Amino acid sequence: MRISVIIPCYRSRATLDELVERLLVVMPEISDAFEVITVVDGSPDDTYAVARQLESAHPQHVRAVLLRRNYGQHNALLAGLARAQYEVTVTMDDDLQHRPEELPKLVAPLREDPLLDLVYGVASEEEHGFVRSLASRTVKLALAAAEVPSARDVSALRAFRTDLRDGFAHVADQFSNIDVLLNWTTTAVRRVNVDMDQRAEGKSSYTFSKLVRHAMNMITGYGTVPLRLVTWLGLGVSAMGFFLLAFVLVRYVFGSIAVAGFTTLASMLALLSGAMMLSLGIVGEYLGRLHFRSMQRPTFLVRVDGRHDGPRAGLPGTTLPEVTAAYLPDDVAQALAKKYESGHSIEPGHQR
Repeated sequence: MRISVIIPCYRSRATLDELVERLLVVMPEISDAFEVITVVDGSPDDTYAVARQLESAHPQHVRAVLLRRNYGQHNALLAGLARAQYEVTVTMDDDLQHRPEELPKLVAPLREDPLLDLVYGVASEEEHGFVRSLASRTVKLALAAAEVPSARDVSALRAFRTDLRDGFAHVADQFSNIDVLLNWTTTAVRRVNVDMDQRAEGKSSYTFSKLVRHAMNMITGYGTVPLRLVTWLGLGVSAMGFFLLAFVLVRYVFGSIAVAGFTTLASMLALLSGAMMLSLGIVGEYLGRLHFRSMQRPTFLVRVDGRHDGPRAGLPGTTLPEVTAAYLPDDVAQALAKKYESGHSIEPGHQR
């Protein structure tokens, strides 16, 4: 088995070194060949410098990719997946919650069953606090609404066959979710229980509000459940209005009502107005998604690619201009300057 490990990195300067070093110990035990792709997702600190240093120290196994801005975890994963060269891909977080030592357990089902495509590593014990766990469960409910059959088992620790990417290579969506995309391509999914650690440094950038917003993106971006709810809401309100009308007419015929009640009228208006506003809001969410997708904003855009195949954009057939040396470490800029000293000198802060 040959494995590509993809790590989206954001504010992970304090943990990335240990994570990669532990991977370099574990991976030879479970793979004939492997690579570790660190995708720095526009991190404001010097995470890329750490990733570049690891690539320089282990050029055969580590690849450092720097995105031009922060595109989000799932888009960073897609950037790494586009560069994975081995048959099996593993994704994991950069905060040391996912233990590299658990990877043998994660990839074992793929080795044993050639018809299995995707394995999720699910924590044996919940590693988050109550609010964070509640938000995570909300996201899983949203994935279920987006018609992901294995939504309850979804985890950021995944192992899957790399050729699944062929099923969504055409996708260019800033609201991409890799779990939805993977479930477009296969239903051969399994879960394994793994041990996880507490976050080693800092706090998760996924706050409660961001996770709820992410859940809304999943529901309206990949599912039609809200639109179906609008239909059922309309049917329910119509039925309620019909029965209320019949009730009022019966009371009027038997003389129980001399003048139509203001309370009934006000209640009906409030109910109908609320239903209409809710329906318009849901339809507006879908129209907004269509609008953003029509703009064809890139899923990701790479500034620096650690390998010799050069920087690439997130859309097929699109290339980037030359890399600016200001965004490279000084030693790399100086090495490039020596390489191109015959009429193409490079100074830090200048473009080659």
